[in-house]
Amino acid sequence: MAASKVRVVDIHTHMYPPSYIKILESRSTIPLVRTFPQTPDPRLILLEAEVKSLEEATKDATAKLPGRPLTSHFASLAQKVHFMDTHGIDISVISLANPWLDFLSASESGKIGESVNEEFSRMCGEHPGRLFFFATLPLTAPLETVLAAVSHVKGLKYCRGIILGTSGLGKGLDDPALLPIFEALAAAHLTVFLHPHYGLPNEVWGPRASEEYGHVLPLALGFPMETTIAVTRMYLSGVFDKVRDLRMILAHSGGTLPFLAGRIESCVLHDGQLVREGKVGKGRRTVWEVLKEQIYLDAVIYSEVGLKAAIDASGADRLMFGTDHPFFPPLETDEQGEWESVSLNADAVAKAVGEGSGEAKAIMGGNAISILRLDQDF
Repeated sequence: MAASKVRVVDIHTHMYPPSYIKILESRSTIPLVRTFPQTPDPRLILLEAEVKSLEEATKDATAKLPGRPLTSHFASLAQKVHFMDTHGIDISVISLANPWLDFLSASESGKIGESVNEEFSRMCGEHPGRLFFFATLPLTAPLETVLAAVSHVKGLKYCRGIILGTSGLGKGLDDPALLPIFEALAAAHLTVFLHPHYGLPNEVWGPRASEEYGHVLPLALGFPMETTIAVTRMYLSGVFDKVRDLRMILAHSGGTLPFLAGRIESCVLHDGQLVREGKVGKGRRTVWEVLKEQIYLDAVIYSEVGLKAAIDASGADRLMFGTDHPFFPPLETDEQGEWESVSLNADAVAKAVGEGSGEAKAIMGGNAISILRLDQDF
């Protein structure tokens, strides 16, 4: 990445702390970690689309391996800092990667969540001013436990928000039962980083996908559509109007939301049921207004075309650079060197708004420093 006078901030960068990996190693269903004799690194299996290859690899040593190698990039703090130094990243806002705590039972998620968040806080404390984090919430626990977790993470010095998946409490982000949590997060000034995990049903990819197309369809299409659907459901249910102080960062530049916002608007305006119910009357906030008032987008889109759409939809002052490390590593070069997935995102910013421009400096770091309050004196 080219040197810049502005501080570069990576707001989309993940880790699995060692204690979390131990949980995954103990599991018999996804998400899980498994070792195979034909490879030195354990394999991280997260997606429903990987279950078939997991079953085959368990029975046949010559079968295609499921998941991805669980290298030191996933759990090592020293590796994270090395990655930052290699790519000229001054500050990282780290977060637990999907699927967070969503698979844990109600009785265990509260304590494990507190432990994971404390572990992230300690890691950030080893590099004050360079590392901050998005906490994770024990959403399978009773409401009072979740609200207590919000209060707890608010008091952690380096916490700047929470990372959230699209299932919420199990029924999606338009579930009325989730409103008290959104209200608590808004009152605590904790920004929500919304990240997909569950994708779309395997059937939509067709019978050839698992054998011939790798993970391209669920990752390239399933994740962005999951985000788009989740946020549109929130909009239609009135969540953004009910919690006006709620602020969300959408992963992967909002999925397809910047591109489809106009179509969503047209469908709302022409829906007979919504018109009859008085939901399309004067004073209704449009999707476009919500995008510019309550939503931020990361810049993990890998092309200037997608990034320009995100800028047009939300504004260059609302976009923030990210790498999605440790996912999408180089496959044919040294992982300790530069990653093409990082340069693709940085180059997209330069091409979309002009290298060295004020907008480029804002997207690469200035916006995050302001929005996430990363300029405190440590």
